[in-house]
Amino acid sequence: MIVQRRAVSAVLAAAALLLTAGCSSDGGEPSGADGGTSASRTAAQSSPPGSATEETPPAKGSVEVVRTVATGLKSPWGLAPLPGGGLLVSSRNEATITRVDEETGEKTELGEVPGVSPSGEGGLLGIALSPDYASDRMVYAYFTSASDNRIVRMRYDEKEPPGERLGEPDTVLRGIPKGEIHNGGRIAFGPDRMLYAGTGESGDTGLSQDEESLGGKILRMTPDGEPAPGNPFPDSVVYSYGHRNVQGLAWDDEQRLFASEFGQQTWDELNAIKPGDNYGWPEAEGKGKGGGSGFHDPLAQWSTDEASPSGAAFAEGSVWMAGLRGERLWRIPLKGTEAAADPQAFLQGEYGRLRTVVPADGDRLWLVTSNTDGRGDAEEDDDRILELRVT
Repeated sequence: MIVQRRAVSAVLAAAALLLTAGCSSDGGEPSGADGGTSASRTAAQSSPPGSATEETPPAKGSVEVVRTVATGLKSPWGLAPLPGGGLLVSSRNEATITRVDEETGEKTELGEVPGVSPSGEGGLLGIALSPDYASDRMVYAYFTSASDNRIVRMRYDEKEPPGERLGEPDTVLRGIPKGEIHNGGRIAFGPDRMLYAGTGESGDTGLSQDEESLGGKILRMTPDGEPAPGNPFPDSVVYSYGHRNVQGLAWDDEQRLFASEFGQQTWDELNAIKPGDNYGWPEAEGKGKGGGSGFHDPLAQWSTDEASPSGAAFAEGSVWMAGLRGERLWRIPLKGTEAAADPQAFLQGEYGRLRTVVPADGDRLWLVTSNTDGRGDAEEDDDRILELRVT
């Protein structure tokens, strides 16, 4: 495998614009994502999805690995770029957050997040910065505890010594079901300044269709963890349901939400997310399986050995989706909320399992590998962060 890799080398109107994607399964597991203004949201709403005012990207794109930013990361999962420079990276198994200097690759540990209970696919997962980070210095984290998955926030104080730069965690949301598998874990603040979270059904497939459960959902909440204004279900943080294991969230230039999701044995999915919609799991997996039952079909799908998707990002008119078992980066060019052309694969087998992809500036992306989590073939420099240039 190593030789092969080296050889190959908030209002309801606004909410309705946030369309996303998702459904797939991590290879090797048991089978079973800046604040926008109201004016910009109104302008986006005036142009329907796929209208002539939107540019359709070319059918074929490109990926160039500009450089390796950092090496020697252990079980990295989430990544959050800091304003003014620096990248925060979470370690799933070590429950730590580390600052990486993106110019030199130097790593400085902020500290360990208390209360994390790593096991199976659980641990310290996604991280995100407060939309008011410049003033409040809050870092949000999604992690598995002894009893549940939860979201907390901590103040990052650069003046404290290394290892002691994280304040005490304040719990924002608790009660997300946990399991050895399907813990979800991606969090991101959307253009509406609300906090979104992708969750898994923790191996209990019935939770996905249970609107009262937080498992198998995309959640939308205020920065304090309250149901966000305009959510589709009264007094609930549930935004969409019928998901299996959502690990990627990305918004396009029109503020529409897309999500990547692990399937079971047949189809992984990228979905355009519409508030209140049912994405079918466990009754449907992949396209055309709804049988008229009102399930929302994915905009793209892959066999599980080609994808097993985790992180997702939007850049240059396309969603870019990191594949774990598939060991490749997928480009899905968009026309509104549909695929404008067939998905295109890059970096296949060159860097092993790919966990997280995050927008940088313009045509750049940050890409995080995932070979030291117990399921990959780790090389001497793993895991690493790469800087990509994409078209």
